[in-house]
Amino acid sequence: MSTTPQSPPVDGGVTRMSARARALLFVLCGSIFLEGVDVSMLGVALPAIRADLGMAPGELQWVVSAYVLTYGGFMLLGGRAADLLGRRRMFVFWLAVFVVFSGLGGLATDGWMLIASRAVTGLAAAFMTPAGLSLITTSFAEGPVRNRALLWYAGTAAGGFSLGLVVGGLLTALGWRWVFFAPVILAAIILVLAVKLIERDEPPRRVPGQKYDVVGAITVTLGAVGAVYTIVMAPEVTVGETAVTAAVSAALLVAFVVVERRSSAPLVRLGLFRGANLVRANLATVLFAGSFVGFQFTTVLYLQDLRGWTALETGVALLVVGIDSILAPTVTPKLVDRFGNHKVMLVGLLLAVVGYALFLGIPADAGYWTGVCPTMVLLGLAFTLVYGPLTIVAVEGVADEEQGLAGGVWNTSFQFGGALGLAGAASLSAAAGTGEGAMLTGFHHAYLLPVIATGVAVLIVASGLARRKAAGAPTADPAAQAVS
Repeated sequence: MSTTPQSPPVDGGVTRMSARARALLFVLCGSIFLEGVDVSMLGVALPAIRADLGMAPGELQWVVSAYVLTYGGFMLLGGRAADLLGRRRMFVFWLAVFVVFSGLGGLATDGWMLIASRAVTGLAAAFMTPAGLSLITTSFAEGPVRNRALLWYAGTAAGGFSLGLVVGGLLTALGWRWVFFAPVILAAIILVLAVKLIERDEPPRRVPGQKYDVVGAITVTLGAVGAVYTIVMAPEVTVGETAVTAAVSAALLVAFVVVERRSSAPLVRLGLFRGANLVRANLATVLFAGSFVGFQFTTVLYLQDLRGWTALETGVALLVVGIDSILAPTVTPKLVDRFGNHKVMLVGLLLAVVGYALFLGIPADAGYWTGVCPTMVLLGLAFTLVYGPLTIVAVEGVADEEQGLAGGVWNTSFQFGGALGLAGAASLSAAAGTGEGAMLTGFHHAYLLPVIATGVAVLIVASGLARRKAAGAPTADPAAQAVS
């Protein structure tokens, strides 16, 4: 492994980032911002894509689902590939693939072309994202500096996701193809900088006679893809078909566990999941991501299909959520230093519950400032307080050689949560019917999902905080001040 791009510790164990380390952090934050923007911009552009390409509703959902399917399905493999084959190699190569196929999506003249490009883009993200996260966790020593780097990284991701809603509306007003072309420009710049700034790392030496866990890779990837497919297709197929695909994916995942237990060189060391913090963080991530994605999907339909708002108006309406892009990197590190990750997360999740609850009975003629804006402010604050601390807890205490895997697990949780939230919201909102009154009823039913899911996440995080207090573990580290 090459020397990490940071200055040595100074007094008090506090480490000051070097100029090169800041530049590296800028590149890696740029990549996760790109991924967040790419995902959320598309949601606002879907109605325009449907109209231009003449896609049926069932076909249109695959524009999103194809990305989620490959992203969530290959994430664990992508994370382990970063550990075994080299983080820089995986990051740079798959970022290049991301650039090419995102651009091809903007050139699509038929629905299947767009869906295919989104599938490959999701595959690229599945390998690129955990490699980028592990580059941060292995380039900055665990402690205040790594926490600050991760909070900037997570804040940028959350900001990209929320700002993408607005940018998507603006670009769709110019033409939906710009939703695909704009990320290409940003990604190309990041790619050039990445090649220059990321130091070459040597993958672990392969011991003579050592074999890669091919069977484990196949079973976990097929099992994960099957699970995402089951979730995504649940609103579109019968209960029987859902049960069959769920059983097949479950059997593959069980086979994966059996293979890993018997393997001398497992793809995934199962002992990683003995960490209670890691498990709780990933469960909370599934619920938090599912809540927001389901809420976003429902709200875009509420504003555009029921209220008749344009994509631009919808994007501007959701603009306030983007306050996290400013607050997360600046305010959250100070709060974490003062109160600890768990307390900060808990407050953020409680704010999200209140925000979602305000939408439960929203009328068809709700005013923006009194009916829509308060929830967007609360969700922006929730993302500010939750996303970064969740990222830190999910990789805390994990050895360097497994950071890619831990990052892959966490990102998989986020994608699975998003797929669950999307499927649940689509089912509940469509079940009520198509008339104006029926649509509103369906939206009200769908808005129950994020309230319940986030409420469960509150209980999970609260239980973690209670266990830490009972064990006498510190819940904050006021002395650990990272130097900007």
